[in-house]
Amino acid sequence: MRPGYLITALVAVLFAVTACSSGSDGPEPVGGDWHGTIEVPNSPIEVGVTFTGPDSATIDIPVQGIEDVALRDVRTAPGDVGFAIPDIPGEPTFKGSLDEATGRIGGDFTQLGQSFPLTLEPGAIAPLARPQEPKPPFPYRAEDVDFAAGDLTVAGTLTLPEGDGPFPAVVLITGSGAQNRDEELFGHKPFLLIADTLTRAGYAVLRTDDRGVGGTGGDLNTATYDDLARDVESGVDYLRGRADIDPARIGLFGHSEGGYLAPLVAARPDSGIAFAVLMAGPSVDGGAVLIEQTRAILAASGTPAEEIDKQLADTTEMVGLLRAGDLEGARAVYDRQLAEMPEEVRESAAQAGSPITPYYASFVTYDPAPALSALRIPVLAFYGGKDLQVLPAQNEQPARDLLAGNPVATVHVFPEANHLMQPSTTGNLDEYATIETTIDPQVLTFVTDWLTGRVPPK
Repeated sequence: MRPGYLITALVAVLFAVTACSSGSDGPEPVGGDWHGTIEVPNSPIEVGVTFTGPDSATIDIPVQGIEDVALRDVRTAPGDVGFAIPDIPGEPTFKGSLDEATGRIGGDFTQLGQSFPLTLEPGAIAPLARPQEPKPPFPYRAEDVDFAAGDLTVAGTLTLPEGDGPFPAVVLITGSGAQNRDEELFGHKPFLLIADTLTRAGYAVLRTDDRGVGGTGGDLNTATYDDLARDVESGVDYLRGRADIDPARIGLFGHSEGGYLAPLVAARPDSGIAFAVLMAGPSVDGGAVLIEQTRAILAASGTPAEEIDKQLADTTEMVGLLRAGDLEGARAVYDRQLAEMPEEVRESAAQAGSPITPYYASFVTYDPAPALSALRIPVLAFYGGKDLQVLPAQNEQPARDLLAGNPVATVHVFPEANHLMQPSTTGNLDEYATIETTIDPQVLTFVTDWLTGRVPPK
């Protein structure tokens, strides 16, 4: 998912459009704005292309957060239209031609050996409907900030209610994978929405870019959970050094993998963390989460039972090796799986690099039980009933058991919500982009009411 979120596969599926370049002395070349839909079964992808010259163009793919990206090898002759995005694995291609009768460019988009129809029509692509995305003017202040985390610089945004403070504060912690400060995916910006909601309620909110993203240095793949916990602690220390923040009322809000890191930090001696909110945060070890989400996602996608069994066997073997500290052995399992895939998939994966990294190993081997059971601060842990990444059937009861000794802990399930807390029909990952709601308003209200009842803003 990029998307944010607990690792759902060993190979990221990357998207691009490509072709070869050529010129034409014939009719006037294609120019201006065009839009269309790549007809991927059950997952159509809308794209917009702007031809700015005979050999130059840009592409927008709103659902994947791609905006105004320069294309390569542009062809604009009416009988031969094509374009490319450089440095993208998978060698995707588009080849088409202009139909003078209809005024449309028809052709095929091909990636990893699979082709899908793509017809481009004149006009710019419409922006995704994201009605909850906060828009200025805002009734609060926003500052771009940065601070040191060891040798790194971490960059982010701090939103502050009107007034002098000192304010209680919330540090947002993203899910797995390299996320920006808004935790942006599929045109949704859930952390921007959460920051807006909580700041309007009277809380300062710090959200930051992950390692290697935006203004933050470093490389997420080489980081361990100790490194990531230090990044969170550095954000808390930064807030404690500000006169407009109440140092005794700083809490953590973690989504998905962030729901691992928040208790890890909060449970440390003398952390001084005042509260923790865990949105789809796992309560069992990462290997168990990976195995169960693999099963659930493959089953929901209609994968044959024998293929599911094989994938689960490979994943279980890999998890066992990582638990034993055998990173190279786990990579060998991945390489074996890769060798069984089509050649174009192998080539694409080789360009992307092995996903079996120290960061990945930290996720698989992490057990949240000690940290969760040690918490004695207000804790809200909530889950989506249709989540296929952190399944409530696997995580709700262990969360209740581990937090049972905490008299100020709450565990809640929203029956119709998915992993992003959107109102969902199936919970399938391909719904994330098609659902206009970023976070179900009832979830935002529940979280705000819980927080204001335990840590009043004034």
